[in-house]
Amino acid sequence: MKNIPLYEVEKIKNMKEMISLSEKKYGNKAAFLSKPNGSREYVPISYTKYKNDIDAFGTKLIEMGYKNQRIVIIGENRYEWSVSYLAVLNGVGIVVPLDKELPENEIITSVIRSEATVLIYSPKLEEKILKCIDKLTMIKQFIVMDEKTTLTEKNVVPFYELLESGHKLLEEGNNEYLNAEIDNEGMSILLFTSGTTDISKAVMLSHRNIAENLMAMCSMLYIDDKDIFLSLLPIHHTYECTCGFLCQMYRGSTVAYCEGLRYITQNMKEAKATMVLGVPLIFESMYKKIWETIEKNGLSGKVKFAIKLNNFLKIFGVDKSKKLFGKIHENFGGYIRMFISGAAGIDPMVSKGFRNLGILIVQGYGLTECAPIAALNRDCDYKDNAAGLPLPGCDIRIVDKNNEGIGEIIIKGPNVMLGYYKDEVSTKKVIDDEGFFHSGDLGFIDSDGFIHITGRKKNVIVTKNGKNIFPEEIEYLLQKSPYIEEVVVYGDEEEEVGETIVKAIVFPAFDKIKEDFAAGIINSDNVDAVVRDEIKKNNKQLVAYKAIKDFSIRDTEFTKTSTKKIKRYVQENKK
Repeated sequence: MKNIPLYEVEKIKNMKEMISLSEKKYGNKAAFLSKPNGSREYVPISYTKYKNDIDAFGTKLIEMGYKNQRIVIIGENRYEWSVSYLAVLNGVGIVVPLDKELPENEIITSVIRSEATVLIYSPKLEEKILKCIDKLTMIKQFIVMDEKTTLTEKNVVPFYELLESGHKLLEEGNNEYLNAEIDNEGMSILLFTSGTTDISKAVMLSHRNIAENLMAMCSMLYIDDKDIFLSLLPIHHTYECTCGFLCQMYRGSTVAYCEGLRYITQNMKEAKATMVLGVPLIFESMYKKIWETIEKNGLSGKVKFAIKLNNFLKIFGVDKSKKLFGKIHENFGGYIRMFISGAAGIDPMVSKGFRNLGILIVQGYGLTECAPIAALNRDCDYKDNAAGLPLPGCDIRIVDKNNEGIGEIIIKGPNVMLGYYKDEVSTKKVIDDEGFFHSGDLGFIDSDGFIHITGRKKNVIVTKNGKNIFPEEIEYLLQKSPYIEEVVVYGDEEEEVGETIVKAIVFPAFDKIKEDFAAGIINSDNVDAVVRDEIKKNNKQLVAYKAIKDFSIRDTEFTKTSTKKIKRYVQENKK
């Protein structure tokens, strides 16, 4: 194990202290790059403006009588969301971020469960919110993230009207918000999980949870005020919120808002992004397209030779990546130095492949209940097939190990949640008497201290003779096939044979199958036959009891969470 010192970081106790320190240190530097009102170019917003807007909006919310209230925020990644979030968190009350993709009934349920009295929403969601308004009688004030609104009769007020009023209150000497005391240990954030195997739970987090997580992960991964992050994952989710927004405000970086998944490479170029936080699906898709382009242009041999040459030169401390693979770097804007992947394990070959081209990918492991990061690969110490090393202050152990040393991952540290809101039974199920959070994830710790994830405890298929099968392992192998886009592997009881057998639901790569059949690469365009052949090839790599015995084809993508994880329980209930 490498013994590399941690990076030095500023000590903070809460987010109010964090943003005050950053404003003093970075002042007129851009905190955000935004495209307001359909602007074609990014417009910078300074740390000073951001801090002043936080104080103004928070001042106005208190003046309106919402001190110590729960306040819901729902919308896409945008400046007004970021102002609202820290304004509530740093002196008003408890912030409740919701997924903008929630259907109306789930918005209503979540708002009721949170006991919120204020709802701040994006104008893009106006139609959806309008359908909910009559059932959200507990909401005293709706605030639209805009300069105007057409729903004044429904008790809706524009964000910028309140912001302007808040600035005036500050000018008049209203310091109630500025002087607000922060309870570092109390519940300040209420987050609804987007669990793939269960109904959502309401996770209670404190300022300390987030502050400790920021300090720990930034001591492992070098990020500074020269970095520009492209923000593209949904900001309500704790992964993007902590790692793609609050982390940048802590380290003096700049956040550039992505206009949508179709615009990732365009926005990387426009913003001159140096880092992108994403999920495996995004990076694996990027890597796949790079090699498809290389192969179509007949450059596969040259690129592979260049990779070997550059890797040889690296032995002597010489890296010619940007020169040898210049066009690839230019497609990403020319400034990218690192990708950070999370929410699920990334294909190690993709991580290695990007590194061969001169772009480092590191991945981490976390859960909403851990604010969210628990383990992280370092930029100076990493393993492509591992989730990472435990964060400083995080005690990670493996319990209830099987014969292979695989067991449940449990975590203890200052980043672990306060509990599930109004759900002591569920809280006691996951946090034991010693304070360890039982993650429900299975894995092992290698001799170098790296955490490896093998699957979810709830997903394990147990055969009649006691064999454990991790569906994620089989899915990973199947998704290496160019003809399988997505797959869910599950166990099914077969009464006739009296055994649990392995089955799969497959979403094929229909276009690729047609394309390769037309090119003469495969002999059939019969989707069922092609998938069957791929499964047979895969079964040869597995011991007999793990082999897939049957499968079904689906015509559409699987239902996913906002972080692109397949909702397994939805698929398995439909099988």
